[in-house]
Amino acid sequence: MENKETKKGDKEMEVEISERYINPYTDFGFKKLFGTELNKDLLISFLNALFHDNPEITDLTYLNTEHLGEGIVDRKAVFDVYCRLADGSRIIVEMQKAEQENFKDRSIYYSTYPIREQAPKGKWDYRLEDVYTVGILNFTFPDGEYPSDSMIHEIKLKDVEDNHVFYDKLTFVYLEMPKFNKTEDELETMFDKWMFALSNLARLLERPKALQERIFSHLFEQAEVARFTPQERNEYVASKKEYWDAYSIATTYYNKGLNKGLAEGEAKRAKERLTNAKALLDNGVPLEVIVKSLHLTDDEAATLRL
Repeated sequence: MENKETKKGDKEMEVEISERYINPYTDFGFKKLFGTELNKDLLISFLNALFHDNPEITDLTYLNTEHLGEGIVDRKAVFDVYCRLADGSRIIVEMQKAEQENFKDRSIYYSTYPIREQAPKGKWDYRLEDVYTVGILNFTFPDGEYPSDSMIHEIKLKDVEDNHVFYDKLTFVYLEMPKFNKTEDELETMFDKWMFALSNLARLLERPKALQERIFSHLFEQAEVARFTPQERNEYVASKKEYWDAYSIATTYYNKGLNKGLAEGEAKRAKERLTNAKALLDNGVPLEVIVKSLHLTDDEAATLRL
């Protein structure tokens, strides 16, 4: 399905969007669906599904997403979505489009802002409310860090001796979205349904039958590109370009690293082949037999003849 919108002004501008529903992995898409007062119910439903309604979230207040340090030279933090629950808990929700260096450090650093802002002026007993950081990751952690079938990770401060939770007011929850592979027929819980919706929204042509709850009616209504204003479409197109640029850069670096690793591996194997070939040659094994057995290249065989 293709939608076109022409905005007239000093310069005529045409915006073409091919998908029916917004891509939630773009900055614009994620903030439109989860970061606006109009769609507060979507964020509440998602968080309740994530935390299994324990306790059930009935309301939340959006907070300023841009935070400055205490001094003029301090760095600032800009969150995708930042809110406070009725009990005072703070929740940061971040969509990570691509893997980035020092991702964990950045996540920890961001969590310090909702901690520090709880300190009032004057006397204080240091009591803190809970702080949660939720990371929706469009990538997976390095191989071996987590089991391949585990996509949700809840991290707290723990004692390394007996593994008990030392401090339960600071929680990091990470969702490795590429690991979610359930089909529509396999969706059982609200968490499954939210994961399916986020993973497939931009590819869908119509609302799936498995997502019939009222909350998903609102989701698909807000995600439908045809309902956007011309300004929203322009902003979405710009956000999509940024998303695909980031994806392209990440893919390029991954391929460069992969090719470098393959080249280094082949060089190591070639060195080992020559070492083994020279040992066999020193023990009287005919060169022709060695070349055939170890699948030596012409250059490698020539090296042995020297």
